[in-house]
Amino acid sequence: MKSILTPLGPKADKDTVRRHNLSLVLRAVRDEGERGEATRAAVAARVGLTRAAVSSLVEQLLDSGFLTESGKTFSGQAGRPGTALKVARTGPAGLGVEINIDYVSVCVVDLAGTGRVRQTEHLDNRGAPAEEALARAARLAARTLESASEQELRPVGAALALPGLVSGGSVRQAPNLGWNEVPAQELFAGALAALRPGDPVLPVASENEANLAALAELWFGGLGDVRSFLYLTGEIGVGGALVLNGELLRGAHGFAGEIGHVVVDPAGPECRCGSRGCLEQYAGQTALLRAAGIEEVGGASGVLELERRAGARDRRAVAAIGEAGRMLGRVLSGAVNLVDPDAVVLGGIYRGLMPWLAPPADAELTGRVVSGLWPPGSGRLRASSVAGDAARGAAALVVQDVLDDPVAYAEPSGG
Repeated sequence: MKSILTPLGPKADKDTVRRHNLSLVLRAVRDEGERGEATRAAVAARVGLTRAAVSSLVEQLLDSGFLTESGKTFSGQAGRPGTALKVARTGPAGLGVEINIDYVSVCVVDLAGTGRVRQTEHLDNRGAPAEEALARAARLAARTLESASEQELRPVGAALALPGLVSGGSVRQAPNLGWNEVPAQELFAGALAALRPGDPVLPVASENEANLAALAELWFGGLGDVRSFLYLTGEIGVGGALVLNGELLRGAHGFAGEIGHVVVDPAGPECRCGSRGCLEQYAGQTALLRAAGIEEVGGASGVLELERRAGARDRRAVAAIGEAGRMLGRVLSGAVNLVDPDAVVLGGIYRGLMPWLAPPADAELTGRVVSGLWPPGSGRLRASSVAGDAARGAAALVVQDVLDDPVAYAEPSGG
């Protein structure tokens, strides 16, 4: 029997090793800084390099503007005090752009993962041609970049968070927007470049918005030790993402997580995707507002009105949310049985509806999860944190690239 050998990459040279170690040190400073103060000694202990090697790497990161140092720290042990290291609040950053059905949101995140600039416009993108919607997003992004520049931040790339099936820079299908085979990356990048003549062209990436919201929840949310979870975001549609052992599961073609189009009832209402009885026809924003009798309000205002009525114990509002919760629970139980996550996280409009949505959803999960590991009130069904939004996840995705190879994003000499 022949053995199957995996092709090996080229041997790592000194430059490759140093670039890798620069990434290790930069990440270690960021992580140590989240817990307190980082010093060269603490970083050396964390990454397993000598203090001399770490000092050399730190000096390069300081010179390149990725780190800053200040003051002295005292460990309580013998020896000289160390200098406190922090990732820089200026310099390289990430730009995230979320284009959703009824809003566009843009944010800039610095190397520490802190959201520094945020601009949002509420508008209906459903009737607009894709080129127009992407041009609107580019205009908002250009204004956000100006605000970032005033804070001495230098976004080195942009990432688009898009609803629907996203692959290869294109939206293959976004039923609620009416988009099919839209080259979103190319259109957005061209519109943004036209608005910033004379500025360097910003590299643009793209990803499904639920995937990026899930990554934001992983990186910035309150999940604690949870590293495997199913994330659902409720908007006009219902998006989903799956994170396993801290890694986003994209699937063979990048389309994993489309839980909103799992069929609940084959004879149910027609969905924009062409099928019938999809989950979002029962638990999406439009369906919820219609069932509660407030579809004339619509959008974010409609969701706030739904919350208000539910809080006032309006029977129709409570019943509408409860039915959506039951449908969510039924579909989620199948997903939980299939992939066995530690938790299910509900974001988007679901976060504010949790007092009425969670009990019926949790009851369905308790009754249908075959492992018996979903007892009533287990806490495994939870609301997302306010930090878990797609625009921030998109911006942080760019920052991850910087942390992976800081040398590639150093300010050009004389720039």
